[in-house]
Amino acid sequence: MNAPKTSQLLTLISVFFFWGFVAASNDILIPVFKEKLNLEQWQSQMISFAFYVAYTVGSLIYFGLSRLTGGDILNRIGYKNGIALGLVISALGTILFYPAAETSSFPIFISGLFIVGLGFSLQQTAANPLAINLGDPSKGAQRLSLAGGINNIGTTIGPVIVSLAIFGSLAAGAKLENLSSVKAPYLILGVAFLIVAVIFKFSSLPNQIVHEEVAGDKSDSDSKSIFSYPQLWMGMIAIFLYVGVEVSTASNLPEFMRQHLGIGTADVAPYVSLFWASLMIGRWTGAVGAFDFSKGTKQILNFFLPYAAFSVFLLVNYLANHDLTPFYLYAGIIVIIIIADMLSKGNPARQLVIFSSLGITALLIGMLADGMVSVYAFISVGLFCSTLWPCIFTLAIAGLGKKTNDGSSFLIMMIMGGGFVSLLQGYLAKENLLGIQWSYLVGVLCFAYLAFYGWKVKSILKGQGIEYDNKAAGGH
Repeated sequence: MNAPKTSQLLTLISVFFFWGFVAASNDILIPVFKEKLNLEQWQSQMISFAFYVAYTVGSLIYFGLSRLTGGDILNRIGYKNGIALGLVISALGTILFYPAAETSSFPIFISGLFIVGLGFSLQQTAANPLAINLGDPSKGAQRLSLAGGINNIGTTIGPVIVSLAIFGSLAAGAKLENLSSVKAPYLILGVAFLIVAVIFKFSSLPNQIVHEEVAGDKSDSDSKSIFSYPQLWMGMIAIFLYVGVEVSTASNLPEFMRQHLGIGTADVAPYVSLFWASLMIGRWTGAVGAFDFSKGTKQILNFFLPYAAFSVFLLVNYLANHDLTPFYLYAGIIVIIIIADMLSKGNPARQLVIFSSLGITALLIGMLADGMVSVYAFISVGLFCSTLWPCIFTLAIAGLGKKTNDGSSFLIMMIMGGGFVSLLQGYLAKENLLGIQWSYLVGVLCFAYLAFYGWKVKSILKGQGIEYDNKAAGGH
């Protein structure tokens, strides 16, 4: 199959930017609403809960409506139309930010954010399989890595822009008088959603996916249950645990640094930033294979792009007046992800096994060592999580044929793992249980399953006549 047009790929991955922008910006809103509305800590966390649970609810709605109407929704309305509709739904959610700010109503604000998440759920259900099938499916994971890299640009600049929009005009040390300044950035975001929706509607992106790109892909019968495909239901567990280990590793890092290094919240920010930047580093590395460059050009980019992403992290923290000296050594750790990516040869199953094994190694080093060695070991988990989403997603929907969209919606539903696994690790981090350092055993167990899935799914797909090795080996 021919490579996707650059314009099509750039149009598609633009929505990945929005997902990262909004998700990361929620961290700015939590303390704002907690202070102005006198919320308890658990109440303020409803911001994250409402946003992420919307993915699950949205997926259930999608599946239910598809069953009630006698056919898959996206197969009827089209993929780019589905993304456009999702953007409109998200735009409607941002409108509620106005009355929420005017009346200082937390329930209205939560409702608006929930609706934004519902729109994102539909967008993800359509965009992920479309990215995989927008060209050679054996390179689908690499295109998703590219899209994930764009997502991480959103996570990097989103909080900065929203913070400036809310607090920018205040003098140092001044407090926010009211919530009116929250309205503008999200209403502008809503307008951006509508503009991009129009762009999608009239873009050259395909509205349908032809499910015959991977050699040996067998069409499913309408009577066959989607859960009869082991690659899918095992992949659902994998997505749940992947999002879980990614979010929980980062969210527990500040407490580890406070207890073991005496580093406070104000000083831990660049280290948490490096964790999320590590995902960008890994995804930019894995995205090289998405393009039809010459072998020599790919080899150059394999080394250039990860350090270009690392430079973005350094630049952002330089502008924030953080001391960069502690982070230069991380350039050596990045070599590991470059070598691992080359060893995987673009094969999603092989990459899943290699990266998950490295994730286990990093967590074990973090638990057995201490001090900054442990900190950088835990941060490097971001590198090894970076391409797991596209690997799992590509493998889980392989061979589903007309049931691809249903499978995609079930996978999106499992994003809720980020909340549940984080809560589990946070609970086990109590001093009378495992403690903060050994609570990372939760992540080890998550990675262990992910490595098993990567090993097992290869034989499952081979039994269905689907093989990635031959195509992937020559193209990376």
